[in-house]
Amino acid sequence: MTAEHLRSRAGFPVFDEITTRWADNDLYGHVNNVTYYAWFDSSVNRYLIEQGGLDIHNGQTIAYVVNSSCDYFRPIAYPERVEAGLRVERLGNSSVVYNIGVFRQGEEEACAVGRFVHVFVDRKTDRPAPIPDQIRQALSDLVPDTDQADQ
Repeated sequence: MTAEHLRSRAGFPVFDEITTRWADNDLYGHVNNVTYYAWFDSSVNRYLIEQGGLDIHNGQTIAYVVNSSCDYFRPIAYPERVEAGLRVERLGNSSVVYNIGVFRQGEEEACAVGRFVHVFVDRKTDRPAPIPDQIRQALSDLVPDTDQADQ
């Protein structure tokens, strides 16, 4: 997957709407970089909870963020509405690599693209665990047809 393709709305199968908040702006008048990471975390986990059945309070398997990064192309500022596009770059046995594109509502080109890595672990042992079947199915739906999942 080329970086250019990740900047296009067409590269993302699912979107999550986000409303910027006044507190998101920094002294420079745009959304601060740390806010993007909160958006990534919220969008990915909302998808896992709603589509994959992830039980963040009592589930045997939970997911830890082990790596994240973001490339910024254009600033966003309050009061803009944005959308986080989700896709799976790589689906492993106990880990998944996501790409998250942040788009102004209605725009085709991303303002930022993040990379976010989850490792699924057993809550009691804190050791890597296979991705539960229901979550794996939901994640498989985020693998674009042109990519291959590593299962």
